[in-house]
Amino acid sequence: MKIIADTSVWIEFLKNNESVFSILKDRLENQEIAAVECVFGELLQGVKNNKEQKIILSYWKSLPKLNETGIWIKAGAFSSENKMSDKGVGLIDCVIIVLAKENNLKIWTLDKKLSNAMKISPGYMSNYTSP
Repeated sequence: MKIIADTSVWIEFLKNNESVFSILKDRLENQEIAAVECVFGELLQGVKNNKEQKIILSYWKSLPKLNETGIWIKAGAFSSENKMSDKGVGLIDCVIIVLAKENNLKIWTLDKKLSNAMKISPGYMSNYTSP
């Protein structure tokens, strides 16, 4: 496991956006993507039909999971300490950042606010560096 793909990446993958699809597909085949519960919760929240739900759940079931015990409390503390809400970065993104830091994983995001907080360009994979 080397990468957490955030919701924005998964959405583009599921839309078959070629700039994301081929890269994520390769990473999935190489078991380089870690599943994060809140990301898959967001994906399931936006499903339009049973077929989409089954696809998302099949990825959830097959991907390696991280230990997320106590993650919401850690993410809330991290957000407060780093003034993440002032930067427009929500609690779910803070969960992703904390999980990446704890597990020495990279984050792949297309989200501009998260990218700005991470000090990277959208679409790049990077470790989070504190402000």
